[in-house]
Amino acid sequence: MKRRDHIRQLRDAASAARLEFTSLRNTGGHEVFSLDGLRIPVPNHREIAEGTARSILR
Repeated sequence: MKRRDHIRQLRDAASAARLEFTSLRNTGGHEVFSLDGLRIPVPNHREIAEGTARSILR
């Protein structure tokens, strides 16, 4: 799965649940997002493995 598509899925899920989704930082190998206080790291790769994408979305 492409990284940008995965981030779009996260944003859509957050807006459907009416939760705040923001980017905290983009350094090193991961971009870290905040979902109402929960930190979600997303790898900085063009492609994210399907299993990894499912785990992050859960």
